[in-house]
Amino acid sequence: MRGLRRLWAGMLGAMALIAPEATAQVSTDKPNFVILLIDDAAFMDLGVYGGEAATPNIDALARQGVMFTRYYTSPLCAPSRAMLLTGIDNHRTGVATIPEVLPKEHVGKPGYTMRLEPGVETIATRLKPLGYRTLLTGKWHLGSDEGALPSAHGFDRSFALDASGADNWEDKSYMPYYREAPWYEDGEPASLPDDFYSSRFIVDQMIDYLGETDSAQPFLAYLGFQAVHIPVQAPAEITAKYRETYTDGWQALRERRWQRAKEIGLIPANAPLEPLRPGMRAWESLSEDERALYAARMAVNAAMLEAMDLHIGRLVDHLKEQGLYENTVFVITSDNGPEPSRGDNDWRLKLWMRFNGYHLGLDGIGEKGSWGFIGPEWAMAASSPGDLFKFHSSEGGIHVPMIMAGPGIERGIREDAVAQVTDIAPTLLEMAGASGQTAGVPITGRSLVPLLSGAADAIYGPDEPIAMEVSGNSALILGDYKITRNQKPWGDARWRLYNIKTDPGETTDLAAAAPDIMQALLTAYDTYAADMGVLPVPDGYDSQKVLTRNTQMRQLKSYWWIGVIGLGLILVAVWGVWRLGSTLLKSGGH
Repeated sequence: MRGLRRLWAGMLGAMALIAPEATAQVSTDKPNFVILLIDDAAFMDLGVYGGEAATPNIDALARQGVMFTRYYTSPLCAPSRAMLLTGIDNHRTGVATIPEVLPKEHVGKPGYTMRLEPGVETIATRLKPLGYRTLLTGKWHLGSDEGALPSAHGFDRSFALDASGADNWEDKSYMPYYREAPWYEDGEPASLPDDFYSSRFIVDQMIDYLGETDSAQPFLAYLGFQAVHIPVQAPAEITAKYRETYTDGWQALRERRWQRAKEIGLIPANAPLEPLRPGMRAWESLSEDERALYAARMAVNAAMLEAMDLHIGRLVDHLKEQGLYENTVFVITSDNGPEPSRGDNDWRLKLWMRFNGYHLGLDGIGEKGSWGFIGPEWAMAASSPGDLFKFHSSEGGIHVPMIMAGPGIERGIREDAVAQVTDIAPTLLEMAGASGQTAGVPITGRSLVPLLSGAADAIYGPDEPIAMEVSGNSALILGDYKITRNQKPWGDARWRLYNIKTDPGETTDLAAAAPDIMQALLTAYDTYAADMGVLPVPDGYDSQKVLTRNTQMRQLKSYWWIGVIGLGLILVAVWGVWRLGSTLLKSGGH
């Protein structure tokens, strides 16, 4: 880790020369909280973690606070959001997975209702009695039925998207599962402005809410960005900066990030790298035009991160102008790893795009009407030095960046301290002066305050595991070891054992070589699953197949009338043929 320490020391020195006044100051007042949640960002996507995208505003916050290198989340967005906002394991919140991939066997079961269940309190609900104003803008994805939106879960003001994603330039859906983009303001259906761009709007709306609510109160501001969820879209002038960055392909990027991770001390110097998975395309197998198109798609991905960071900078500047910055705690993280889904290999999706004004081409890529994605090969490259990506419990799916900065937080890097998404809520609650457990479902996470203040080196001891499960994708981490199980389409549902201290890329399965360790971790996982109410997925479960089936069922409910009309036309046609045949028979008989 010496390389990372040297990098950090250099950055701190530069910050001292540029902005010595930026040193965090402890205040006796209750701190404000700003949660900046990125969608589908890889562990190394941010500049301060070694990524290619320019993220100077996030990097500046990291240099003034704490940068985590062993922080874990869930492999899917809604469970992560439920855990972040409540501090409770996803199975106890009611959002064990996402509705899009929920198997019919789990529908309506406790923990799988796809909404925050009775007794589950958000951090907003818990902060309100302490005098906080509670504000949310951006992605919610925790239910939109009566009593499920942010306005029913402690947020004074909210402009929320209750979907896995939406278009970033227009007020419309991005996939057939949704008939439209379900935006709500304070619990009521809402529309977007004509000049909408998601990152700009999410920040603008938050600034408006801060101005409209009582400035004498401390605040919780939760911003759920759409960057870099599909459709990947960004302003053309920012995309242009990265048009040459990825032209050497995904294998080159995967190796480059791996080398960068070793240089700055994120992984050991001798850590191996898992190769691309079978079924992933070699960059050289693509035609010249295909390589240009895919390189441009990754350029838009970097540009979308930069655009988000630019608007985060506007929020930071606003807080400074209002005198709020010095007493504000910032949390910056991602809900899961990079998105592997493609948009060019399913004729049904491409047909839907055509009818909904989307294109997949190079011209105007990332702009209005462009349906951008990076696909599994770029996602595997982005997740380097980890393995796999979103949906899966390999390091590429659940090991993400996390930064905290603000009053009472010591600057530095937490190199070996394990933390997880359920730890954020209890941390902020302790900072706010909350005392004890309120009524309702107990918090399962732990406060990171002793770690952030320098009073402790770790929150979880060497014999205390952390575990997570979403749709059969499961992991348990205990000290240097991790067991993981990944489902289809990129896994085989088998448990594997890794030493993630020496092998963070999960290249060598130790299950046969260390059966005692394997069994101990499996036993610990069984205890976790029983305690949290984890339901096993059906045999042969494949999230992509379930998504297709659920999408078809949603479309059938939304567009049943098309089938009725089609059936009517068929019956009319049959009747017409029958009439014509009868007439011809009669004519032939005379």
